[in-house]
Amino acid sequence: MNPETLRLLDPKALSRAESLGMNARFLVEGYMAGNHRSPYHGFAIEFAQHREYSPGDDVRHLDWKVLARTERYCIKQYEQETNFVAHLIVDRSESMRFASADVSKWHYAKMMAACIAYLTLQQRDAVALGLCSETLEVYLPRSDSRAQLFKILSHLAAAEPDGHTRLGTVLGDLARQLKRKGIVVVISDFLDEADDALLSGIEHLRFLGHEVIAFQILDPMEIHFEVSGLVEFVGMENLPNLKTRPAEIRASYLKEFERHTQWLKQTLTKHQCHFTQIDTSEPFEEVLATYVAFRNQGLGL
Repeated sequence: MNPETLRLLDPKALSRAESLGMNARFLVEGYMAGNHRSPYHGFAIEFAQHREYSPGDDVRHLDWKVLARTERYCIKQYEQETNFVAHLIVDRSESMRFASADVSKWHYAKMMAACIAYLTLQQRDAVALGLCSETLEVYLPRSDSRAQLFKILSHLAAAEPDGHTRLGTVLGDLARQLKRKGIVVVISDFLDEADDALLSGIEHLRFLGHEVIAFQILDPMEIHFEVSGLVEFVGMENLPNLKTRPAEIRASYLKEFERHTQWLKQTLTKHQCHFTQIDTSEPFEEVLATYVAFRNQGLGL
């Protein structure tokens, strides 16, 4: 494993968050026995409901008490415990390259994806990885094998930011491809001008029953815009360079930034998605551990 791959697994983050685990918030369909409830009823541990006996049913699951009381043959059904599948969608568009300090948004996003993959596989759930900009350029199919972690890390380590942000298109295409309900974790700066397309992609995933988690990774300069003097901003994603005095445009920038952030929060909240905005200057291990604790405790999972 090369040094860049090893750097993605932050040991402090993993040690603090691993014990907390991650549970599925909604009922999800799994493809093998595991730790999460399925919307499909089988014969497992936890009773769900009765249904009328049909020829060919296993008589071991007859409810003899109901038969004695009502003279009706009923089968006991149970909630099957299953895995969830976490689909990690990581934005590798050119804007993710930006860094005003030591850590770029891209490296922070890769660390987040690597650690979520590790935690998920540790609890025997399945992970898939998608890398995207304008389209879903790389998609590593789901697996719960330990070897999946090395494949995910290799893809993350090899990728470089490039291209335009088209998250709405990517999420819409993904929704059409996924056959089973699961968790879609989107890691991006969400600096996408196509708000209508993004809304449509989110609505499509939620309509199909997927849980959506959004991590917005931002550089502190993007959040606070505390820059002085005469500065030339280098355009990304085919935008032109701009030379200006930031103090003169700070108020209008922050107003537009706040508008977009509020729209994103409200849109995701409305559709019962979870939204977390992350400043890359924040200690990574605290961000991950706090968020996983919030999911397990704050939501009663």
